[in-house]
Amino acid sequence: MVLAAVALVLLPYALILLYAPSFVHPVSTLMLRDVVLLGGYDRRWVPLDDIAPTLVQSVMMSEDGQYCSHGGVDWVQLRGVVNDALDGESTRGASTIAMQTSKNLFLWNGRSFLRKGMELPLALAADLVWSKRRTMEIYLNVAEWGPGIFGIEAAAQHHFGVSAARLSRQQAALLAVSLPNPFTRVASKPGRGMKRLAGLIERRARASGEFITCIYG
Repeated sequence: MVLAAVALVLLPYALILLYAPSFVHPVSTLMLRDVVLLGGYDRRWVPLDDIAPTLVQSVMMSEDGQYCSHGGVDWVQLRGVVNDALDGESTRGASTIAMQTSKNLFLWNGRSFLRKGMELPLALAADLVWSKRRTMEIYLNVAEWGPGIFGIEAAAQHHFGVSAARLSRQQAALLAVSLPNPFTRVASKPGRGMKRLAGLIERRARASGEFITCIYG
């Protein structure tokens, strides 16, 4: 049992190496969940070059503004969250794109110290093995954008009837701000607050040149 537990813990690190080549198209634990519960899911893998740059910019500005400058974990943000929690204050999210990708691929949803403790070293390992472009490509192809909707191509088709390559700035911003909870934030049916937030992300994406050099240097 101990050996089996150790093997289970080490398996994601082996998969990180396996997922490094661009021809490998990973599936996430949430996709496997939907296979079991729903009988399948919609995901159409697309390379990063076939995704509208405005979508990449919007996701980065919404989810991880320091993506190009940290090593998988934004320690400054994480320290702030820990300090807020110790002070009894409400905490904000500090998950980087590398952390979210690791969680999506290998772990589970929900808040727990156990999951976060597993997520951090996985994100560091992923950032060490994968390029920033590869991490972003995997993230955008495994992120969940609705029930059974995984990856940006399926999301763009489902919500706006266009390919990921043809997303407008407004559509890209709406998809980006829906990521924290795509079940309550529906990109194709935004409320007033969601539209306001998407407008902010759209403006940030327009001015994101210095922040996205690791993708479009």
